[in-house]
Formats: sequence, structure tokens, C-alpha cells
Amino acid sequence: MTSSENKVEEHGQQPPPPQLNGNGSDNSKSSPVVIDIDVKRNGVADNDNKTLVNSDRGSSVFLRVVSCVVGVGILTAIVTLIWYYMGWTFGLPALLVALLVILLTKPGWRWFYIAGATAKRDITALYAYIKLLHLIKKYEKKNMTIADIFHTNVSKNPDKIVILSETQSWTFRQLNEYSNRIANVFHSHGYKKGDVVALLMENRAEFVGTWLGLSKIGVITPLINTNLRGPSLVHSITVAKCSALIYGESFTEAVEFILKDLPSNVALYQYNNEARTPVSGNAKDLTTLLETACKDKIPASAERPSHHDKLVYIYTSGTTGLPKAAVISHSRYLFIAAGIHFTLRFQEKDIFYTPLPLYHTAGGIMSMGQGLLFGSTVSIRKKFSASGYFADCVKFNATVAHYIGEMARYILATPPSENDRKHRVRLVFGNGLRPQIWPQFVERFGIKQVGEFYGATEGNANIMNHDNTVGAIGFVSRILPQVYPISIIRADPDTGEPIRGPDGLCQLCKPNEPGVFIGKIIKGNPSREFLGYVDEKASAKKVVCDVFKKGDMAFISGDLLMADEKGYLYFKDRTGDTFRWKGENVSTSEVEAQVSNVAGYKDTVVYGVTIPNTEGRAGMAAIYDPERQVDLDKFSENLAKVLPAYARPLFLRFLTKVDLTGTFKLRKVDLQKEGYDPSVISDAMYYQTPKGKYEPLTKEIYDKILNHEMRF
Repeated sequence: MTSSENKVEEHGQQPPPPQLNGNGSDNSKSSPVVIDIDVKRNGVADNDNKTLVNSDRGSSVFLRVVSCVVGVGILTAIVTLIWYYMGWTFGLPALLVALLVILLTKPGWRWFYIAGATAKRDITALYAYIKLLHLIKKYEKKNMTIADIFHTNVSKNPDKIVILSETQSWTFRQLNEYSNRIANVFHSHGYKKGDVVALLMENRAEFVGTWLGLSKIGVITPLINTNLRGPSLVHSITVAKCSALIYGESFTEAVEFILKDLPSNVALYQYNNEARTPVSGNAKDLTTLLETACKDKIPASAERPSHHDKLVYIYTSGTTGLPKAAVISHSRYLFIAAGIHFTLRFQEKDIFYTPLPLYHTAGGIMSMGQGLLFGSTVSIRKKFSASGYFADCVKFNATVAHYIGEMARYILATPPSENDRKHRVRLVFGNGLRPQIWPQFVERFGIKQVGEFYGATEGNANIMNHDNTVGAIGFVSRILPQVYPISIIRADPDTGEPIRGPDGLCQLCKPNEPGVFIGKIIKGNPSREFLGYVDEKASAKKVVCDVFKKGDMAFISGDLLMADEKGYLYFKDRTGDTFRWKGENVSTSEVEAQVSNVAGYKDTVVYGVTIPNTEGRAGMAAIYDPERQVDLDKFSENLAKVLPAYARPLFLRFLTKVDLTGTFKLRKVDLQKEGYDPSVISDAMYYQTPKGKYEPLTKEIYDKILNHEMRF
């Protein structure tokens, strides 16, 4: 993102955000409790069970009877569907588990009330899941790859637009012909099934056509983050054991800079906008090579890939170290794209808009997969622009739009425009729409439905909120949780290590109790497999064993989530990002949201820093404000209204530049290491006085803090 696109302006008056409440004085290191969000009845987690129970006691007898009847009906219907589609070996245990839970826990009418209240949600999701499993089994039986499925859409609608941008408009036929040319060129150069060829290119139709073409001859394509330079770029190429690199001409300088550090066996292919354009060094002119390659079919002698073969590598954002290459197979690509397709009821006639990078799962699979696998049109953009987001939706006539991370906040911070309601977008989907701005976003832009999802590229624990519950990132069924085996277990919020019981097994969290999110691993099941990373050691760190019985395994996300009584899941923080201050656990993600709102939706990073001779870690907020627009008096006054004293940042740092990942995640590791020493930090810094005001953090004040002459 350019600096001008990073800049955001204050927009309107912010409504009061959710109240953040303390959680007692439990000083045990292993306590899994973090700050709880309490928004009364707006869909965010309701943490006051007494209020909920008292309200329900006032319900009519009629409601109880209806709830019981609905609950029984739902249980019967769900088990019947499971039995029909998955067989008695799955349906019978599911029924027995459900009945056993009811009998042993003695929930009474309460269980049936929950069943009735979540009926529509669960049945919708179950229906989508069954359709997904049916589709996966069909393609698995036929051993179809992503290219095979794509070709069915080429045959069906060859002249329909599949990829649209400011400068390009490619039909299914054109994309297929380009991918065939790629397959023929690289096959003629000796590349075969199992080889690895990296791709470094901006968002454009050729990006999709390149990895698609390579997949036709079984070549695996690592999709390189276009923001990487120097050692990080070298690492991404070497860790995947690449034998070649394809790069766009705009990345010539970046590639030339690392040539001396690349293994000698890595061949270079430069793609230029025009044929016969000079290329750098020993690189081959790919554009010219493609001109004479066959476009109608792929080489007959090429070994054909299989449904479960590796397709691409997608890298993690690298917020906590060097990027790791996650393995995406053909079956995994299908599962991700089809899962969100059925859950959110996407249609072939939909026009999708994504300004997200195509080298990541969100843009490259969730959005682009709707075109390749389901015949829709996908409009793309090279770089995200907050002011241009809904203008693009109008221009491309989009009906579904994609967001991620902090994008929604950037868009909300732009001045009002005629495009705010001129668009035809009926649904937005993505992850990272904070509950503190969710209502404002959908109200201002007239969005009828939000599909908030959660999941890791490498993981198997993917969930979806499809019913507009504000703040929820998904749910786990309270009726039949065994259908989709995901759980929240008790864990140390600092290390993420599971807290085990006397039997050595993990412990499930109770409703409204934060813990670490996990997904059961079942080999051979595409929805439950864990393919991990190319680096096997890194993969092993994401697996926990002996979860609920000896010998079982689960993918451990490293994220702290919480489930309410109805099973709605809410993101709390990353393990290790929660810190303890004044006897309270503080969630950095919650504080970041409030500080950002008060500062006018500016980029904000919150982390804990140590103070000598003081227990715990004090909060510090780094705010991107190069023009120093934040009024500190108003800031401290408004912050006191939305955050308890222990959660307010003790130190402030005003950044003149901000380091964002390609998916708009904020990096905090380096900031946390730098701390608050004014002798090594040139940015303006402030500390909070006992009266709650922020004053400049000078070298003199810093020395007093070190010498314990100032108490906090």
C-alpha cells in the first residue's frame, strides 16, 4: 500500500464501543482468562449468564414447549441427514453422543431452548457442509484437479469474463489458452510433476494463468509475497526448494539484488508486458517464449497430477519470523473455495470484488476460486485503496466484496461519498471486521449480510459466521458438536501450551471461558487433514497430541477464542499477546481496537513492556500518525470512557511509518523489542501521569523510571 493509501481521515462521531471488564484477581500464570467483551444483546458475547437465565425464566410456558418441540425436531432431522449422507457408522454414534450428553448433563428444557434458538444457523451450516462433502467426494472419485474443474467452466461459458481489472478483461477461453501456453513452455524446458517453480508477480490475470498452467503438468508453485525483499525473499525461494523463479518485470530490481544469494540451479524467467523486451542477467524472456507455444492443449507426454497432489505453497505473513510455506493441495484448494461458496450461498452470476493479494489464501483461493471452480466473474485490483473500494464495486458492478484485517477500518475512515450506497454489493465477506466498528460499517454502506470467517491457511480449523451475529467469527454446534470436531481447550495465554488434567488429557473450556482453538486431525478426510508446512519441524509445532484420548491429534491454532452459551465463537487474542498488568489480564487486540477508534481509526499496535521492579507488563500503544493529528487531551479523556484504568496504555509512541504485511496485519515484534527508550527511538513518545494525562517521555523521565523514582 502506498503512503497516501495508508492515510485515513476521521469520519463522523464514533458511538460508544463495547465495555471492557476486568476479570478478577487470579494471579496464576496459567489462567486462560483475558478481557471479556460485554455488548448487551447485539450479537457479541453475552458474558452475564445470570442476566440471560433471569430473562429466560420470564419466558412463557408456551415458548418452553415450542423450544422443546423444535429441539427434538432439529435433533431428529440433523441425525437423519447425517445418517443418510455419511452412513450409519457416523450417524449412529452422533445420535448416541447427543442423547448421552442430554441425559448426563440434565439440561432440561434449557438444552432444547438452545437447540431451537440455533436451529436455523445449524441447519444452514449442516446443509452447506453436506453439499461440500458431496462435491468433494464426487471430484475425488473422478480424480479431478483444479485445472480439470476449471476446464468444465471453460467448456460451459468460454466467452464469459472470469478475471476483470482496471486494465484487463479475460474470458475463460483466454485464461485457459494462456495456461496451456505456460504448460507447454515449461514442459519443453524439462519441468515435470513434483518440480517447484516460484511465482513473484502482482495481481493480474497472468498470475492466475501461470500457476494454473504449471499445475497442468504437475509443477508446484510457491506464491511469493510481493512485499518481500532481500533475505526474506531469498528464504521464501530456498525453503521451498525451487528450481526456477518466474517474476514480473516490475520486480526486476528486487530479483537482481538477491542473485548472488540464490542457489546456482534456480533458473529465472522474466515476464514482461511486451515481447522482446530486454531481460536482466541470465533470465529467459518468458513473454516471447509464450508467443509461439501451443495454446489449444497441454503436452500429451506430461505426467498428469492427482486430486490429492500438491498444487501451490502459500506463505504465512511472517509477523513473528520468516515466512513459512504452507502446503495447499488440489483437494485443499477445493475445500476452502467450495466451503465458503456453499455456506454463504454464492451464485454463479455473482461478480466478486477483491483488492487482496492473490498470493494469499483469501484473495487467491476464496475469491479467485469462485471463478475457477464455480464459473463466476472475479474483479481484482493491484493494490487496495480505501477511497476506491466501493467506487470499484460500482465500476465492476460487484455483488460480493471481500475484505481482510484492518481494511474495513480504512474504508470507514474515508469521507462520505455517493458510492457509499450506489453499489450493488449484497454481501461482504472476510476476516478481521472488529465488533467495535461492525455496526457502523454495515449501516453506512448498506450491507445486508456479513460473512466473517476464521481459519489459518495451513490449519484444518476453519469456521464461518453466516447469520450476521455481530462480532462472531463462527460457531460450534451445541446440538451435535461431533459433526465438525473443533474445540476450545484451556491453555496458558502466554505460551499457548494446553492445560492438562490429572489424566494428562486436555480440558474443554466452559461457555464464556477463553481458551485455545483446535481442530481434530483425521487423515484421509480433506476437511480434517493437516497438511502443514514444507518445513516438517514447523509443522510439528502446530500439532498437539493426546487431546481427549490417548493417541489422538489436533491442529492447535495459537489463537485465544471464546464460545458463548449458544456456541458463537469470538476472537480474543493471539497467545503471547495477552499480558498481565495490575492483577488483570489485558488483551492487546481489544485495546488496539479501542485506541484506534479514539485516535480516528488510525493504525495501532498494542504490546506489553517491562518496567524495572514492577510486576507484569505495562501497556504501550504505537499509533501511526505522521502528521500528529491526535489531540492528546481529548485522546486521554475519551480513552478513559472506553477502557478500564489497567487496560489503558501507559506509554504512547507516534509512528511516522508503519510496517504492514500483505494481508494488512500489523507487525509488533520489533516495536516490542525497542521498548520505550528515547535514546534509541526517534519517534515522539509519551507516558501517562497519575492523573491520566499524557506527557512527553524525555530521557530524564526514562531514567527516573529505570531508577524506580516513578511509581505506576
